[in-house]
Amino acid sequence: MSTESSTAGTPEGTTTTWTAAQVARLVDHTLLKPEATPADVAALLADARRLGVLAVCVSPSFLPLAQTAGEGSTDGLVVATVCGFPSGKHASEVKAAEAAAAVAAGADEVDMVIDVGAALSGDVDAVRADIAAVRAAVPAPGVLKVIVESAALPDDVLVAVCRAAEEAGADFVKTSTGFHPTGGASVHAVEVMRATVGGRLGIKASGGIRTAEAAVALLEAGATRLGLSGTAAVLDGLPQG
Repeated sequence: MSTESSTAGTPEGTTTTWTAAQVARLVDHTLLKPEATPADVAALLADARRLGVLAVCVSPSFLPLAQTAGEGSTDGLVVATVCGFPSGKHASEVKAAEAAAAVAAGADEVDMVIDVGAALSGDVDAVRADIAAVRAAVPAPGVLKVIVESAALPDDVLVAVCRAAEEAGADFVKTSTGFHPTGGASVHAVEVMRATVGGRLGIKASGGIRTAEAAVALLEAGATRLGLSGTAAVLDGLPQG
């Protein structure tokens, strides 16, 4: 690994060094490709343990992971999954049922997708109700992250959606699915989200994060979790430690 410090996004005259080990503990090591196989999931879990990440995020069809990859395969790892993914254009009842099934199958965290069209049309009440339905299906200590597709939203809508997520009881707001054509995480979106939810909710940046520099810039902007599929490449660009 590189021995140079990563200092992107720090104020002039100051230095913040993120090590590979520090960043790894903020990573959801992710495999959501439609073509993923059980062998791919087993490899993901082996990589996750080797890299020292916090969590793995897989499609709900792979749950429970003990059946997919064997007993003990998730030891020391948080298990995350998705619901209403990737379009968000599902009835709230369907999203809630999918989330409840995932929790019953061993998911610790659920990343749900909002109805982006409802948000863009100004129906924030519908977005809030949608999130609340899934929140009810993921009771504490389960963690609910709300994917807002930030690249598709003007700043004022992004703010309104983040507020709705907080009001509905979400634990995190998350930038992107990684599947939307408008793009993934951006520093600007994370800054807007951070300004809106402060330290009250976590902020997960995901989608298109392929380098250490990009990861550090998002963390410095306020992200508290990263969704990465190319985790090893990102960590390889950071100081070892």
